[in-house]
Amino acid sequence: MELTLLKAKLHRATVTHAEVEYEGSCAIDSDLLEKAGIREYEQIHLYNVANGERLVTYAIRAEAGSGIISVNGAAAHRATPGDPVIICAYATLSEAEADRHEPTLLYFDADTGDNRIQQIKHAVPIQAA
Repeated sequence: MELTLLKAKLHRATVTHAEVEYEGSCAIDSDLLEKAGIREYEQIHLYNVANGERLVTYAIRAEAGSGIISVNGAAAHRATPGDPVIICAYATLSEAEADRHEPTLLYFDADTGDNRIQQIKHAVPIQAA
């Protein structure tokens, strides 16, 4: 059996650009892609915390160190600069691989909007009552 598990997450990154006319779907600072282990052209899911919009697209590289999170093309209609977003990539793993898997989770301070990593974890905290 194969399972689809969370591979990487950028939690509460801030949209810096929404470019309807730009080719490509979601440009992400190359440094952030590298730290998260997300490849250019890899499928990603983008969840907009500000308006509840959810979309599936692919990642493209933005300038390293720029902090850019640019939602492009038709997807640009679903985000506005300043919106906090969660960007996830998933992987299909065997049960044996899943037993050893740890996702890479990058956490940002959405209040600052600068897309600087605040913390890196490898597990989502247990939700308390």
